[in-house]
Amino acid sequence: MPRSFIEKIDGTEKFEQRSNDGQDSLTKTSQSVTRSEKHPRHLKVEHNSPEERALVRRYDLRVMPIMCLLYLFAYLDRTNLGNARLQGLPQDILGGDKSGELFDWVNSAFFFSYILFQVPATVIMKLFSPRIWLGCVAIGWSICSVLMAASFNLPGIIVCRVGLGVFEAGFGPAVPLYLSFFYTKSELGLRMAYWFGFAAVAGAFGGLIAFAVQQADLDGPLHGHNWRLLFIVEGIPAFILGLVTIVFLPTRPENTSFLSDGPERDLAVERMNRDAKAEVGGTVNTRHIILALKDWKVYTAGVIYFGLNCALASISAFLPTIIKTFGFTSANAQLLTVPPYACVAVVLTLTAWVSDRLQSRGIACAISSAVAGIGYVLLITVDNNVHVRYFSVFCITSGTYTHIGLIIAWFAHNLGSETKKATGIPMFMAIGQCGSILGSHLFPATEGPHYIKGFAVSCALQFVATICALILTIFYRLENKRRDSVYGRPNPDEGVDTSDLADERDPDLTTPTQTPQFRYIP
Repeated sequence: MPRSFIEKIDGTEKFEQRSNDGQDSLTKTSQSVTRSEKHPRHLKVEHNSPEERALVRRYDLRVMPIMCLLYLFAYLDRTNLGNARLQGLPQDILGGDKSGELFDWVNSAFFFSYILFQVPATVIMKLFSPRIWLGCVAIGWSICSVLMAASFNLPGIIVCRVGLGVFEAGFGPAVPLYLSFFYTKSELGLRMAYWFGFAAVAGAFGGLIAFAVQQADLDGPLHGHNWRLLFIVEGIPAFILGLVTIVFLPTRPENTSFLSDGPERDLAVERMNRDAKAEVGGTVNTRHIILALKDWKVYTAGVIYFGLNCALASISAFLPTIIKTFGFTSANAQLLTVPPYACVAVVLTLTAWVSDRLQSRGIACAISSAVAGIGYVLLITVDNNVHVRYFSVFCITSGTYTHIGLIIAWFAHNLGSETKKATGIPMFMAIGQCGSILGSHLFPATEGPHYIKGFAVSCALQFVATICALILTIFYRLENKRRDSVYGRPNPDEGVDTSDLADERDPDLTTPTQTPQFRYIP
């Protein structure tokens, strides 16, 4: 069917016809979602209508609780090594590990498999029902977490950590893609903040659980080995939640039984196509995979994510140890990890809400990393004031977690098509997770209690992330302005066809493209 649009060139309007014949697509089934006569193709929708607000509330009550709880337990199972370290794990199975090097390798083993499997797992996820995929990977990482309690030597616990990374690789990068099926770009930032905020909740909750487990006086084989109980207590809930996910998590809007046929499903599908036209579930557009591999913006995001994850991995694994160097006991150090994570939940949510309202994320990302960098500067320069050093922990956690939540939401829209998101998001996450491996080795016990090298490297990477965020937001603003000058301002009531070029444009901007309406969130 021919497609018409108006292109503005040199201040004049030029009307052109363009056929969809010859459209390059990876597979015959890789096409945009269309509606049958039962679901009209040109559905006129009043944005933010009572019906739309009611639909979003349904999503919030059904989708978000499951996704947030999944991430809570995923993050607990990933990061509870830091608490287990203070409960005797190195003494029991690592031969004491006075240098801390063996613990560093146990911690980083997770990230090797997590990095390798992110891109293939997220692309393959498009071929399966989201509820089946996400439920099964949750059951998988739960089993690996519980098996860590049965480890009796270094190889045993490393195998469990590698398995944990394989299954979690199929979860984290898939979430932004999955949520983009249900939420528009003006809603996604806050929902990603809710979701990623549960990493902070996990940090606080994990500290409380670890404190309670440490007080337990157990008999039998767990006597004197409280860290084993910790892995069991934090691993089992994910198994139960995985089963709940398989039964209750909605699939895609066009075919989920969660929505009723008629106006409700029409509205849901229209929303999914509002910012970028959706692909048919169960297909992969290989051309968009190549576009993602060649996109410099994805690699710039990877540099940002590298610095953020270096800080995140070290905070997750070593925060109780770092706070202990302030002069607190092991039990109190674990308890004192709770307030910084509680602060993160508030700061992240508020920042995401503002960025959604302003439809701008780059400036908030840059400020967040700068705040975290200042926190590291305080740790390096202030040696004797415990209050200032503890305050610096709040800066580091709030800045790091906020930036991570924002950049995931940022690229959940700015990559255009589903396949490019399914490739680009795990790509920059995989690059960034290499920073997690670095972060796992920055705080050996031999460099305590000051850990100058670890703080200095993390500080430098935070300021590099600040600069890269500014580069991206400047580019996005200039590119949006350039497209406005050629195509005119986009009509918010028209769908955005990203099936050909995803978010890209023709290099010379002189010929019509399939994305004249697409605009980046700067």
